[in-house]
Amino acid sequence: MDNENFEQNTAPFTIENFDDPSGTVVTDLAILAERVEQLVQRCEQLTWENQELRQQTTALQAERDALHDKNEQSRSRIEAMIVRLRDLEQAP
Repeated sequence: MDNENFEQNTAPFTIENFDDPSGTVVTDLAILAERVEQLVQRCEQLTWENQELRQQTTALQAERDALHDKNEQSRSRIEAMIVRLRDLEQAP
C-alpha cells in the first residue's frame, strides 16, 4: 500500500476525535476488535490443523516403517528361496 492510498483510507486523527469516543474512533475500534477476533479464531484453527497433521505424519511414518520391515522380510525370504533353487539345480 503506498502512502497516498494509506492517507486516503485512514480517518484523520485529532485530539477531538480521541476525546469524543464517537464516530470513526468507535467504528475503528469495533473493526479492529473484529479483526483481532478473526485472527484469534484463525490461529486456533491452524493450531488444531497443525496438531492433526502432526498426528497423521506420525501415523504415516509408523506405517512406512512397518512396510519397510515387511519389505525387508520378503526380500530375505525371496533371496533364501533363490539360494535353495540354485542348490536344487546343482544337486546331482
